[in-house]
Amino acid sequence: MLTTAYICLLVAGLLPLVCTGIAKAGFRQYDNSQPRQWLSRQTGFRARASAAEANSLEAFALFAAALLAAIQTGVDAELVNRLAVTFVITRLLYIGCYVADKATLRSAIWAVGYGASIALAVFAIRAA
Repeated sequence: MLTTAYICLLVAGLLPLVCTGIAKAGFRQYDNSQPRQWLSRQTGFRARASAAEANSLEAFALFAAALLAAIQTGVDAELVNRLAVTFVITRLLYIGCYVADKATLRSAIWAVGYGASIALAVFAIRAA
C-alpha cells in the first residue's frame, strides 16, 4: 500500500509553507504587498527560514519526480514508503537545524534526505 508515500508527497509539498510561516510568524511589520522585498531585509532565524523555504522547494522537485517514477515502475511499496518517510523526516530536521543555525548538522541531514530521493530514482531506473 502506497498511502504513506502519497501522504509524504503531500507533506513535502507543504513544507515550504511551514518555512514561510516561521519566517513571518509574530512579526507585526510584515508587508504583504511586497513579501519578497520584506523577506530580503530579514536577518537571523527569519532569513534562515526563508532560505529553508527556497531549499525545500528545490528539494521537492527531485523527490516528487523520483517518488512518482518509483511508484510508476513498480518499485516495492515498502521500500518506497520507507524512503519517502526518510525524506520527510530529514526535511523536517533540516528545517529545524536551519532555523536554529546548526549549519554542519543541517548539511549532514540534507545529504541523507537527498540520498533518499536519489535512491528512489535509482530504484525506478532499475525497475524500468
